[in-house]
Amino acid sequence: MSPAAAGSVSSSIGGVLTLLRPEFPDISISKIRFLEAEGLIEPQRSPSGYRKFGPADIERLRYVLRVQRDRYLPLRVIKDQLDAMDRGLEPAGPTPAESAHPGDGDGDPGAAGRDGGTVLLDRPGLIAAAGIQDADLARLEEFGLIQPHRPRPDGAGADPAEEGVVYDGDALVVARLVAALGRYGVEPRHLRQAKAAADREAALVEQIVAPLLHRRGARAKAGAEETVRDLLALTSRLHTVLVTTALAPRLGR
Repeated sequence: MSPAAAGSVSSSIGGVLTLLRPEFPDISISKIRFLEAEGLIEPQRSPSGYRKFGPADIERLRYVLRVQRDRYLPLRVIKDQLDAMDRGLEPAGPTPAESAHPGDGDGDPGAAGRDGGTVLLDRPGLIAAAGIQDADLARLEEFGLIQPHRPRPDGAGADPAEEGVVYDGDALVVARLVAALGRYGVEPRHLRQAKAAADREAALVEQIVAPLLHRRGARAKAGAEETVRDLLALTSRLHTVLVTTALAPRLGR
């Protein structure tokens, strides 16, 4: 899959946002620029310097966004997949052609996390979808990494103490990520500082967008959401750079 634009049809970065936002509501200009800076996409440039996205560029971007969302792959792994595909090799994961026709999510544990907090799972459902044990979920709750969302309308529950407890798609993402970290010996108790740092970051972002939240109207809300997305993209990138810099002496860099 070449990153070069196919044919003469091209879109501006704003046009790409309009095209992809129905499938990826959180996409933003800063997100696209970040992926370009990381070398995952390479749109052409007009003589005046504006980005020009051809059909191949858009499909490449769609692939990156899908595997990030559905498979929670780090950018390094996604880039390796793209490099393999550019060489005509089969990547370890879905190809763009396969991911262009997503299913309805039946039987796919990853589907529960695709709608973020709108998806609700009961306790056994979360455990099964995340591939963890009940004791693992208990530890995630103990250290505040996951919290039950809201009571189920029917009040059903296998355990009276757990009656009506449900978890959203974000809880599933957290459970899967912590399970993946566990393969490197990282336990929930080791992530208390990460949770505290996330809470502090959330407070900072909330303080910045507070003036926008006080305004009325859909435009003000959309502006606040866009600001939050941009701030999170920037702070996530900053976090990665700071950690990498801190580890550089250990890695002999």
